[in-house]
Amino acid sequence: MTCPYQDNPNTSTTENIVREEKAQLDFSEDMSYGDYLQLDAILEAQKPLSPAHDEMLFIVQHQTSELWMKLMLHELGAALRCMASDDLPSTFKMLARVSRIMEQLVHAWDVLATMTPPEYSAMRPYLGKSSGFQSFQYRCIEFSLGNKNAAMLKPHTHNPSRLAMVQATYEAPSLYDEALRLLARRGLAVPASHTDRDWTQAYVASEAVELAWLQIYRNPKEHWDLYQLGEELTDLEDAFRLWRFRHVTTVERIIGFKRGTGGTGGVSYLRKMLDVVLFPEIWTLRTQL
Repeated sequence: MTCPYQDNPNTSTTENIVREEKAQLDFSEDMSYGDYLQLDAILEAQKPLSPAHDEMLFIVQHQTSELWMKLMLHELGAALRCMASDDLPSTFKMLARVSRIMEQLVHAWDVLATMTPPEYSAMRPYLGKSSGFQSFQYRCIEFSLGNKNAAMLKPHTHNPSRLAMVQATYEAPSLYDEALRLLARRGLAVPASHTDRDWTQAYVASEAVELAWLQIYRNPKEHWDLYQLGEELTDLEDAFRLWRFRHVTTVERIIGFKRGTGGTGGVSYLRKMLDVVLFPEIWTLRTQL
């Protein structure tokens, strides 16, 4: 009996197609796909500590999320700079991309949710005190979106370079701060208390800021780009809320109400974070329309 894969017409046909298309197959002197993406380094970065089969899922889930967060910070930083220089078309493009990244992160929870409580329990002791709560990139995202909290600098003090990155974001204007400064430059009545303040302090909602946004939303044709900015911010916070909600439900599904490995109450802590509103007047103005 001959091997079924020998002289297979489909194999022969596909090989011919590759030859006819003149695809490059020799990379002994040229950069390959794997070289460009540094796949060896990326694919060797998964180092399970337990014998549990499911730890690979846990590691890949969090590593891919960190890669998406790296891109998110890249886009947020550029959006902040563009907004500060009144380049709103570029700002809109970047904020739309950030919202789509958030959607990717939301759907990523669906994969982790396939891990059952016994499967997670088998590997949990090997995590030690490590927790997503300590992600420096996530903290930079929170700070960039305005959720400033000095206590959240502490988990990064053991690593000076990471602390410097988080500290810089903590001390800089947030996305919403820059939006309000833009409104003020356009002649809208945003109080100085909200355009020139201590950026490390938590944002406090203002009736005057709501009135400024209301002027935009009641006259969208007159303030079209600012109206679009308001909706881009709404899309972004909406996506961020969904990400937080799926985080809570996934954690509850896997560990119930056990305390988190990082020392927080786990689900109880995450539920409190659901109440944090990043761009308050963008939401409250809708009641007045």
